[in-house]
Amino acid sequence: MSETNQYVDTLAQTAIAVRAAAVGLRDRFSADTRPGTLDALMSMLRANDEVVLGDLKPRLLAARPGAGWVDQELEGGSVPPGEWWVVDPAEGNVNHVHGMTDWAVTATLVRDNRPEFTVVHLPLTGETYTALAGQGAYLDGRPLRVSGKTSLGLGLVGTSQARPGEDPETLRRIGASITAMLGAALVVRVSVPATLHLLNVAAGRMDAFWQFAGARADLLPGALLVAEAGGVITDADGKPWTLESETFLAAAPGLHAEAIATLSNQ
Repeated sequence: MSETNQYVDTLAQTAIAVRAAAVGLRDRFSADTRPGTLDALMSMLRANDEVVLGDLKPRLLAARPGAGWVDQELEGGSVPPGEWWVVDPAEGNVNHVHGMTDWAVTATLVRDNRPEFTVVHLPLTGETYTALAGQGAYLDGRPLRVSGKTSLGLGLVGTSQARPGEDPETLRRIGASITAMLGAALVVRVSVPATLHLLNVAAGRMDAFWQFAGARADLLPGALLVAEAGGVITDADGKPWTLESETFLAAAPGLHAEAIATLSNQ
């Protein structure tokens, strides 16, 4: 069996596993949840992660024997050579524990620091986004395609905060980039998590997404989905994006250059 066919089979197994594990997270959701203290917040975040990982981790490790497991979804940078699972058991966890609906479960298999396939499941809607390198991006089996817009002035764009407690220079750059985009794009959306912005870019509902700094788990799934849907993935200066990059940009081809021109001096 070829490597590609092995990944086709494993992608199908991964989608089943992610959907099954996400049931526990969905069952924990309440629109009325309001953590009142930092301790309560942290406890709820951990509990959400644990309920998903307790089901998902053994399934994925069994699906791809020998693959490593990245434990910290908030960390960035390269991983060692070989295959690794990069999973976010509750992407947008802070939204979940505040009664908001913008959250998902993601699983991505990375080989030699390049995503081979990804699954993003939205438990509240039942939607599942998948992508396999070189084989396209899909929403519940329907092909995805990025926007055909050619003007940033008509663009719906977005950005996200990679994690709490960013350093002052990163916060300055985020603020300056938002200001620049407010003057260049039609609408600027600022929210977490990154993955949900990137789903919209892959589906052509949004036209670009950028982020300063970033974690593997919040950029890899969307990066593969956007690329496989025909989008362009670089850093904010237009250089090839890797897990070592300090900035990230995903855009429809027709306005990618304008987005770089807007962001590159921030």
